[in-house]
Amino acid sequence: MTHGARTAWRAVWLFLLVPPVVVHCLGTQTPALAQKAKAKAGSTKKGQAETGAPLKIQYGTDKLPAPVQEMREAILSAVRSGRIEELRHAYELNELKPDLGVAPVSDPIAHWKKVSGDGEGREILAALAEILETGYVVLPLGRDLENNKVYVWPYLAEVPLDKLSPAQEVELLRLVAPAAAKEMKATRKYGYWRLAIGADGTWHSLRKEP
Repeated sequence: MTHGARTAWRAVWLFLLVPPVVVHCLGTQTPALAQKAKAKAGSTKKGQAETGAPLKIQYGTDKLPAPVQEMREAILSAVRSGRIEELRHAYELNELKPDLGVAPVSDPIAHWKKVSGDGEGREILAALAEILETGYVVLPLGRDLENNKVYVWPYLAEVPLDKLSPAQEVELLRLVAPAAAKEMKATRKYGYWRLAIGADGTWHSLRKEP
């Protein structure tokens, strides 16, 4: 075989050898990159699903819908009067009466006087004043997150009590005695009054959590 023939044969051999190698390299790199990207995306979604978005604690009334503000003011009006009987007006605004944490009662005023430490319902009014001065959180109710929302006071009823900041611990101590606050943090279970008002102004509940 001449030198020219050998050179031509080598060129043909290299031509036949190189394409499979190139195809092999491209075939392994592309799926690997795709799999890596998919795994990263899956990890992110899993992390979001497990941790969830923390509840946003808000203060004041600027971001409350008008119906919520009106119900809140009706409740505070009774608080300012110092007479538990005045709370009946806010209670009667609802077609479906608020959940008081007990079996349905025919007379909410009598019930509040009974569970109030002073026997006149003023302890209930004081509790309402205290929790409505703290921050609140908004909870979704149903799939329509724009319209179906419930506003809950105090926010402490809906957040992890074992992860409170020093300032939040002070807010908890404004509501309950130190021993009770310590127990709540240990059990991570809120055990004081909780008020919930719907975005449409419906007073959903006022109950003392066990």
